[in-house]
Amino acid sequence: MRPALTLLKRSAWKGPFVVPLPIAHAKKTKQPIQTMARACTILPNFVGLRFQVHNGMEYFNIEITDDMVGAKLGEFVPTRKRWTYKKGK
Repeated sequence: MRPALTLLKRSAWKGPFVVPLPIAHAKKTKQPIQTMARACTILPNFVGLRFQVHNGMEYFNIEITDDMVGAKLGEFVPTRKRWTYKKGK
């Protein structure tokens, strides 16, 4: 398999950053994979799987689609709360 250019944001000889995940088990059981590896690159064999990615406080559910290939898992999980000015009393 020759990776696409979007997968090669790191040095080409290093390859994409991927952590060992129980992909085969998740395909059989259809359960989401719980991970804290936000820097893991999404590969083509992740398409159709569900992940629970940690944002520092809780886990967010993500379903991987074709458009997400080459991105990182952490790009799809917000890490900060929205903040707005509140009207005073």
